[in-house]
Amino acid sequence: MTRAATRLLPPDVPEAKFDRALDAWTAIVGAPHVVASDPGLASYLDPFAIGPQQAAFAASAALLPASVEEIRAILRVATEFRIPLWTVSTGRNFAYGGAAPRLSGSVVLDLQRMNRIIHVDETLAYALVEPGVSYFDLHAYLRSNGYRLWVDPPAAGWGSVIGNTLERGFGYTPYGDHAATQCGMEVVLANGDVVRTGMGGIDIGTSWQLYKPGYGPSFDAMFMQSNYGIVTKMGVWLMPAPPAYMLAEFQFRHESDLETIVDILRPLRLDETIRNHAVIEGAIRRAASIAPRSQWYDGSGPMPESAVAAMMDKLGIGRWNLHFALYGTQEVIDAQYAIVHRAFARVPDAVLSATRYAGDAEPTGGGARNLAGIPAMSAFRMLDWRGGAGAHVDFSPVCPATGRDAMRQYTMVKARATEYGFDYYGGFTAGVRHLHHIFALIFDRDDPLAPEQAGDLLRVVMSDARAAGYGEYRAHLAYMDFAAAQYSFNDAALLRLSETIKDALDPAGILAPGKQGIWPRVWRGKRGYT
Repeated sequence: MTRAATRLLPPDVPEAKFDRALDAWTAIVGAPHVVASDPGLASYLDPFAIGPQQAAFAASAALLPASVEEIRAILRVATEFRIPLWTVSTGRNFAYGGAAPRLSGSVVLDLQRMNRIIHVDETLAYALVEPGVSYFDLHAYLRSNGYRLWVDPPAAGWGSVIGNTLERGFGYTPYGDHAATQCGMEVVLANGDVVRTGMGGIDIGTSWQLYKPGYGPSFDAMFMQSNYGIVTKMGVWLMPAPPAYMLAEFQFRHESDLETIVDILRPLRLDETIRNHAVIEGAIRRAASIAPRSQWYDGSGPMPESAVAAMMDKLGIGRWNLHFALYGTQEVIDAQYAIVHRAFARVPDAVLSATRYAGDAEPTGGGARNLAGIPAMSAFRMLDWRGGAGAHVDFSPVCPATGRDAMRQYTMVKARATEYGFDYYGGFTAGVRHLHHIFALIFDRDDPLAPEQAGDLLRVVMSDARAAGYGEYRAHLAYMDFAAAQYSFNDAALLRLSETIKDALDPAGILAPGKQGIWPRVWRGKRGYT
């Protein structure tokens, strides 16, 4: 362990006291697993930092434990010295802050070394994993051991299965709601107590990954997007490999088609004709997976509509592009596709296409692979869209699954993006009764004005959405407090409840202060600041 000459210290902790804590942590995890120097700490900065305080969210050190017992020992030291910890699974929560802590000077607790796939049950279709297991890891393990099971990957396959699930991330198969397909957690509380939720409360239990509630109150959801504990194991349900599947892309020519698309799609999701998270991609999002913006327009400001139309014609893509999949036997797929095709064929100028695959066949194309349970990294092609040192942050409001609401959110966000000089790179992912509207603010990190402009735009669209009755399901570090404040019913009763629970479970305020706007009593004065 090397200590930097110029050091960021934990808040309210003198240097000598911090050194004693580092010595104690080194004795627990070993010197190679304590990061306290500038080169190593660079990986714990937000890679896509935004706003006027781009370097504000910084760690004073990072610890990489390898076991639950090491975590418990780390917590004892943190409590003794009153040093806040910021837990990450692998730290790849890009577009929302990466591995950086909300409270500057916190020590990052990086769980990437805890990377065991503990158990896979093919009969009951689940796995039990640790935080360092990525979607690539789990997919490779299933394939190499001959399991006929699929993972459900998010857009970027390098992320942690546990980390993505705890942030309520989503994927693209029928198991795309990751929070819903999680079952059973092991959690270390701030006082070092180890809890297993649900049926895991039976020490010789047989159903930990099979029935989430268990007996009495159910706590799994309490540890999602919270700072109430450190999740060290999690069960995840896996999708049995289907005998066949079909991948479809429907292209729609007109901007106004969005309303019709959503209103046709909703009943097909409600009756489970389409069972997976269908994605409605805007033209620029679809094009960015093929070629950079400079091929169509190299000027400043948002891409003109004439250039977008020319790009669509050249690439053969739609203004809106619907991606979905069907899974099962060929007979079932054929019947379902006939229903879907008939429903969308009435949209003027729609181009409908689909490809069938045997269950063990792999599709071509990175985005399509996600729908077949194969992790990919094709989503990061977006970073090439504007050129330079590509970066992005995401605005992620929840939208009712109605065409009127989708069009309202789209036009509102696009207008603001145009005003601030950004392209509308976005689209909608269809739950059953809601849509995740994801708008990526893509910018060049080397442009001295772009990060601050992105931060300003993000705050404005969040305000616009709240004024229209919409809220985010996920927020960047810089705006966690702002996002939490949007949930203001009864003088923010929901946040008061969250912080009451926080103070009861973590009276010393050790675990991830400020995460999702939840501040423990001892750090509550830091709300709104870094």
